[in-house]
Amino acid sequence: MDVLFDYILTVEVAFIVLVLVILKSGIKFVPQNRAYIVERFGKFQSTKEAGLNFIFPFIDQISADRSLKEQAVDVPEQSAITRDNISLMVDGVLYFRVMDPYKATYGVEDYVFAVTQLAQTTMRSELGKMELDKTFEERDVLNTNIVSAINSAANPWGIQVMRYEIKDIIPPSSVMEAMEAQMKAERVKRAQILESEGDRQAAINRAEGEKASVVLAAEGDKSEQILRAEGEAAAIIAVAEAQAEALEKVGKSANTDEGQKAIQLDLASKAIEAKQAIAKESSVVLLPDSSTEAASVVAQATSIISALTGKQGV
Repeated sequence: MDVLFDYILTVEVAFIVLVLVILKSGIKFVPQNRAYIVERFGKFQSTKEAGLNFIFPFIDQISADRSLKEQAVDVPEQSAITRDNISLMVDGVLYFRVMDPYKATYGVEDYVFAVTQLAQTTMRSELGKMELDKTFEERDVLNTNIVSAINSAANPWGIQVMRYEIKDIIPPSSVMEAMEAQMKAERVKRAQILESEGDRQAAINRAEGEKASVVLAAEGDKSEQILRAEGEAAAIIAVAEAQAEALEKVGKSANTDEGQKAIQLDLASKAIEAKQAIAKESSVVLLPDSSTEAASVVAQATSIISALTGKQGV
């Protein structure tokens, strides 16, 4: 009995172990952002996504485990010829995702190798459409064109290229030397342009300063002339007013007896001074016919003044 009991117990334990093994092989936990390709008798059966999944033990098997995350692959350095026949060494980085695990498994043998080779050939093709200068200036456009071309070709593989980045573009040493010489010439040209612009601006500033100085000087001369003219006019008016006032006073004084005597005395003095002056200037001296000539001159002047005074009284 004990032997039989031990045998039965052993069979039960073996059965339980077998059931556990079968259950374990039939239960599959798929991680997040991954997909399992399940085959049944060597033929595609289903795609198991993230979470708890069941398969038939010993019948179904997982033939491929595909990551659905974005992957980055280095594109090896390669030679490419530009449109203007310049040989370049170019490398880059390719970012892509598996969008369809079925196509990535059965559409191509090794999708990473395939998409890398496709990136290389596409890059060579796109570089052949551009000149050397454009490859440096329009790198973003080049990257976009490469991504578009790769996606068109990789669609049957269930691969989507997210972006492509060129890391380095290395031209030949002779081209590098020519580019450095060109950049040096451009820097010298810009320096000369800036220097000439500075000289031109300095000349403009000097001319404007001289113009302003001339304008200010002219305005100063104008103001000075106006002030001088106003001063001279004021002086003339003052002199005229003084002379008029003097004549008025002389006229009033001449209308009196004392004024008449003063006028006669002044006229006689001036007549004598005039004769003396004539005598000094000329070698011929004219003597008066009579001693009363000065008195007659004074009398004539007095009569004239009296006549003028009489008219003013009328």
